[in-house]
Amino acid sequence: MSHRLVGRNRPQQVIEALHVASESLPAAQRQARFARMAASPRRFFDATNHLYWQDVWPEWRLALFGGWPETQTWLHGDARLHSFAAVGHAGQPIRYGLTGVDRALIGDYQLDLWRLAASLVLNIREHGELSSKALDRALWALAQGYRERLDALREGQSAKGSELHNTKGPLKAFLGKVADKQHPGRALDKWTELTEQQGRRFVPQPNKLANLPVDVASRLKRLIENDYPQTLPKPVKEGDEGHFRVKDTARRLNTLGVEHYYALLEGGARGEHDDVIIEVVEQTPPPAFHLLSRADQQGWRKLFPNEALRHAAAFHALAPHADPYLGWLTLNDRVFAVRRVAGFEKRLPTHKLKSAKTYRRLAHQWGGLLAEHHVQAAAALHREPARFVEAVCRRIDGREEAFCESVAAFATRYADCVEQDYRLFTEHFMGGAS
Repeated sequence: MSHRLVGRNRPQQVIEALHVASESLPAAQRQARFARMAASPRRFFDATNHLYWQDVWPEWRLALFGGWPETQTWLHGDARLHSFAAVGHAGQPIRYGLTGVDRALIGDYQLDLWRLAASLVLNIREHGELSSKALDRALWALAQGYRERLDALREGQSAKGSELHNTKGPLKAFLGKVADKQHPGRALDKWTELTEQQGRRFVPQPNKLANLPVDVASRLKRLIENDYPQTLPKPVKEGDEGHFRVKDTARRLNTLGVEHYYALLEGGARGEHDDVIIEVVEQTPPPAFHLLSRADQQGWRKLFPNEALRHAAAFHALAPHADPYLGWLTLNDRVFAVRRVAGFEKRLPTHKLKSAKTYRRLAHQWGGLLAEHHVQAAAALHREPARFVEAVCRRIDGREEAFCESVAAFATRYADCVEQDYRLFTEHFMGGAS
């Protein structure tokens, strides 16, 4: 009689992980989630962040170019090409960079870099018509962009940032189009309507936005107006309480299994056009939390008594701008982060990229932007701001080609594994359809 070891049984590992991640979803949501995952290996990868962390957390290769306490920083936690976006807020310049910190955690810098690199491979394989040599060169450009940006910061250069005036090439062209076509009030136009009878209200949209039950809407309104302002970065000034009056609420529909609400605030006193939309997003531990030792989990809980506090710390560390609406609240024993909804978020249409040169130039920029995110975030962890940069550069110095090769090799091989897992998923959950 043979004994099959679960730890060496990849199909069972993948199937069980997908069951665990989706078992709490209603049937309709689960079907919608699986349908999106079945569209392509890249979509499957995007939706299986938990599998990635399960695979890489106990990874010996981290020690080759990192693996030290000093090479840790705040990680985005889900760094992918589609995590980058051009974001616009009223009164602020358009910025391009990583968005969202719901899965952010502290860890070795390579864990973000590897996921971004694997995302690049899967995206090119899905949409591009590049040779394997061109793909490899794009991966090298990504790793070089990361390393070269660290070297520049080590030498005292200031962060480039990602605004229209300091970008170049295809990214500059993209941001120029965004600046021409988008405006900070787009979120109000997209999600609300202005009526004579009721003023501004949310507009229900199929599969995107729905009305809340009256009892939930009432509790949420009370919490936002009374409890949430106490958690803001700056105290609410006397006389400004009306700014946080809730005019309407809605449920943001998604297939992730987390509660997600929108609230329309009164905002300024100039009329209906200065209203503010905030989002209230349930916070659960990022996937890697469950892979920590008991001692590390206890240390995590001392740092972050609840996950909304982790979210706030990560936002302050990673985000290129402050959010005066950043706070949190508790509803039905669940903790929620609260933040302002951007006027707009536009993602670069990678499915339109065909040129090997364009991919290389963008990959180099994505690598540099990730490096700047990591350096900025590391300042929140280390007393000496240059400690992270110096530590990572020391691990790479003299082995620059080996570093690029390690990133490219991991990304290519892991993308192969994702494609294999994707085929297993479609056969087991979708009846072979893909």
